[in-house]
Amino acid sequence: MIAEIKLGLCNLPEPIYLFVNQGEVDGESYVWYKFNISQDRKIPVPQRALTGYLSELRLTTKEFKGKDNLKLDIVVNADELYVIRTGVETNFAKSFLLAASLVQDFSKPLIIVANAGDENTVFCNLYDATTKTKIYREWSIDLDWATIIRDIQSLLGATSNSIPESPLTPPKLSVVPQSIHLQDLRVKNIRTLLDYPLDLVREWLQFQDVDRPSLLDISQINELIKTMCLAWAANKCNHPNHAESLYQNLVVDAVVSGADELAAIRAWMQELQTVKTGAS
Repeated sequence: MIAEIKLGLCNLPEPIYLFVNQGEVDGESYVWYKFNISQDRKIPVPQRALTGYLSELRLTTKEFKGKDNLKLDIVVNADELYVIRTGVETNFAKSFLLAASLVQDFSKPLIIVANAGDENTVFCNLYDATTKTKIYREWSIDLDWATIIRDIQSLLGATSNSIPESPLTPPKLSVVPQSIHLQDLRVKNIRTLLDYPLDLVREWLQFQDVDRPSLLDISQINELIKTMCLAWAANKCNHPNHAESLYQNLVVDAVVSGADELAAIRAWMQELQTVKTGAS
């Protein structure tokens, strides 16, 4: 299917980037926005849904405050080419990936909906654009996000030729190679947050006969993270069982409910420090 070319004045044939966040600009609430680089300002997008054909899923590393941040780019062919950019560990990214993992035919259009959650979080709902039915998958802490992304990318590669091209669509951007596996990045970020010695992580991995977390199954990675967290808590709490119980409630259960893991661990750390201060 070849889209009709509209002649005359037009915008530059560049992707429209939508950035996911909840906020307010000039009294106007939004859950995603466009960003005007020349004016250094956010432009709220009032519509909460985007209908189109999912054509690519990319992992892009962007530097922020001297640190590398892994972003998920959701590329959608519609009236224009759209790129929804969000942090790969955000609730929006995970809820999108969960639903998209159930889609078997990406040659059909989808409706991507941004929904506001509590405390500035944004979740994603996915619908079949033809039937208007919601695509839903249960959340689980044992999900392997890297595998889910690769599976979706594989299906997109098989169906991309049947997706109609939008007018003035530029050539597809090159896929940014994934320099670090998602589970490796997950362990790295948490280790950095806890200031846990890298040598101890390497030693733990050696006992498992691997040299990086991504070679472990998800339950082993969860155990490594728990080990690091409880080691941090060892001198922060007089009762180890209390620290572990709080970890189950504030981290494990919270992540299963959709919370960001790093934010949950920070809340757990703060709670333990508060308890220690109160005891003192």
